[in-house]
Amino acid sequence: MGGAVSAGEDNDELIDNLKEAHYIHSDLVERAFRAIDRADYYLEEYRDSAYKDLAWRHGNIHLSAPCIYSEVMEALDLHPGLSFLNLGSGTGYLSTMVGLILGPFGVNHGVELYADVIEYAYQKLDYFIKTSESFDKFEFCEPSFVAGNCLEIPPESRQYDRVYCGAGVQRDHEEYMKNLLKLTKIRRTGQSSWETKKIIAVSFAPLALPQHNTNGEPKTVPLPTFEVRTLQELARIAIRHTLRVTTDNGGGQPRGRGSFGGGRGLGVSGLHKYGPRFKRRRVHHRRHCTSVVLAHKPVVSNADPTPAPLDNNNNNHGGQEDGQRRAAREEEEEEEEAEKETGELLPAEPPINILRERILVLPLPEPLKMYLLYCREK
Repeated sequence: MGGAVSAGEDNDELIDNLKEAHYIHSDLVERAFRAIDRADYYLEEYRDSAYKDLAWRHGNIHLSAPCIYSEVMEALDLHPGLSFLNLGSGTGYLSTMVGLILGPFGVNHGVELYADVIEYAYQKLDYFIKTSESFDKFEFCEPSFVAGNCLEIPPESRQYDRVYCGAGVQRDHEEYMKNLLKLTKIRRTGQSSWETKKIIAVSFAPLALPQHNTNGEPKTVPLPTFEVRTLQELARIAIRHTLRVTTDNGGGQPRGRGSFGGGRGLGVSGLHKYGPRFKRRRVHHRRHCTSVVLAHKPVVSNADPTPAPLDNNNNNHGGQEDGQRRAAREEEEEEEEAEKETGELLPAEPPINILRERILVLPLPEPLKMYLLYCREK
């Protein structure tokens, strides 16, 4: 399944295409998709295919097409603080995007049949936490994965607010889990009543059938435990949240709660709402050499839109600002011309990690700073 939208040159262009085709239509889902580069969940030798709207498989590792994931994210109707169970969690790509929305007080669990895929998912999760700029821009619900067959989950296990299964369920197990031969949104309306809505036609591979132990008893897969956060973890969450949403104007006035939709999930005040996004510019050399330059897109501040009163006599501030803008534009045009003449690439300025900078200047011992930074590598 896939191929519903054109391929992108990078993650942002892929998301743009999904928006234009109306697979992504909410800001919340768009932010989550832009915050995580799909190519990071591919093996290095297959990264060139990451921005195509196609499923990808290598051995037991599998990623659904982007159009499928976008439909799933929209249909789940996620909010901060919900509990989520991903049946067939795979690489953890979907679970990580979900974690950006659930926030630090949600629950994010996954069940995966293959142990090697769980190892791969934890490697990708660790890489995201330690290297991605997006991790410091959002309040994250870290996913937990267990190995096993999702048809072997004990019936006494607690329920979740949202459950996703990316596989077809055999008819014999319809009562255990509703038939998902088509991607379906099922909502509980009562103790024994359900509302079913078809989302998109898609053919999934069937779930592996449950196994039995040598004694004939059915195997069971214990789900991850619902752990209460320690006081130390709560303190880290609170400190990071406070530093993230506080201005550095010297007055210590809060910029706002800095969360989307009134919760403690995805979205940060004072930072670009879509996370790290770069503007792509092509530079053509006279000798038919084509290069690509990435320039960081400037952040637009939430300044007061009310225009200042004009001084009828000697107010020339508007003229000064126009002159500064013209000078900046002329300087940028000169840089572009210089690139075209020489073929040299101007290095893109790395985005400033505001949260990291604020943590590093705190009057705290280095081990505590590293704890607040989650021992990030950059």
